[in-house]
Amino acid sequence: MKRPAHAVSQPATLAEIARAAGVSAPTVSKVLNGRADVAPATRTRVEELLRRHGYRRRRAEASRSPLIDLVFHELESAWALEVIRGVENVARGEGLSVVLSESAGRPTPGRTWADQVAARRPHGVVLVLSGLGESHRALLTSRSIPFVVMDPAGDPGDDVPSVGATNWQGGLAATRHLVYLGHRRIGVISGPLQMMCSRARLDGYRAALETAGLPVDPSLIRAGDFHHEAGHRAGLELLRLPNRPSAVFAGNDLQALGLYEAARELGLRIPEDLSVVGFDDLPVARWAGPPLTTVRQPLTEMAEAAARLVLDLGRGERPPTVTQVEVATSLVVRSSCCRWDAENFAEAGGV
Repeated sequence: MKRPAHAVSQPATLAEIARAAGVSAPTVSKVLNGRADVAPATRTRVEELLRRHGYRRRRAEASRSPLIDLVFHELESAWALEVIRGVENVARGEGLSVVLSESAGRPTPGRTWADQVAARRPHGVVLVLSGLGESHRALLTSRSIPFVVMDPAGDPGDDVPSVGATNWQGGLAATRHLVYLGHRRIGVISGPLQMMCSRARLDGYRAALETAGLPVDPSLIRAGDFHHEAGHRAGLELLRLPNRPSAVFAGNDLQALGLYEAARELGLRIPEDLSVVGFDDLPVARWAGPPLTTVRQPLTEMAEAAARLVLDLGRGERPPTVTQVEVATSLVVRSSCCRWDAENFAEAGGV
């Protein structure tokens, strides 16, 4: 594609993309709009040229549907309901609807989803515990569809708008609380170690122990997957140790409830025989028996912040330098922890 020297810094036009791809301008328009009646090889060639030349559809061209796309890594727990509520709160106030998608556990949504988003032309896309590959980012950028990643699984990069929580501080606060109560053998059930939030919570746990002068015992560390079953499985492993922990920090509330079940199966009482701290502060944490001490991650507020951010970006109201948002966590003390009693703990099978 040859362009006048004085225009080198200008983005390519649709007609220039069409000439470079050897297709008509209407064919490029079909690709931009996610139409299915384009040969796969042609679509790939056009998308590559759009990405290479940084094509971005002018706002006047980008007529938007009254939608926000909300994409989940997995859509199957009370955690997701809190996020949906937050995005719905913002969408309702803006006269918009929410479209839900799931990437079925994949780190990024599939190509079919990308084509559907291009065809829908929403006001913006919010991705939860997921991410975008370079091709997906280029596709959304070329259509002038803004996007925000909430609680990113990996490092989204400085140029990707995101909303997260103070996960390291939360892990630190949870473990410090147990140390303050006198516990010295404190186990942890983390989330998936490939997720940034899991690693940050685990690092906070380690920091709290090291600051208190306590050893970090690898035998007391288990990796879960943020589901109830993982908390149950890892809980049985920890509680069956000859030198079992007197307290456990579970990486989220669902794993904490799985740990509750493991303790019941082994005849252990919470908090008399085992203290437990969770993470998230889902509504079910208040209903557990006993009510669960946990780190509050304000999921609804985080989702509201992500939805507002993506709408602000679409309107051009948010400076590019203010697109990394971190929301504070806080410890919520309930009834699942008590002071460590060495004598009673020994009778219950501890040290």
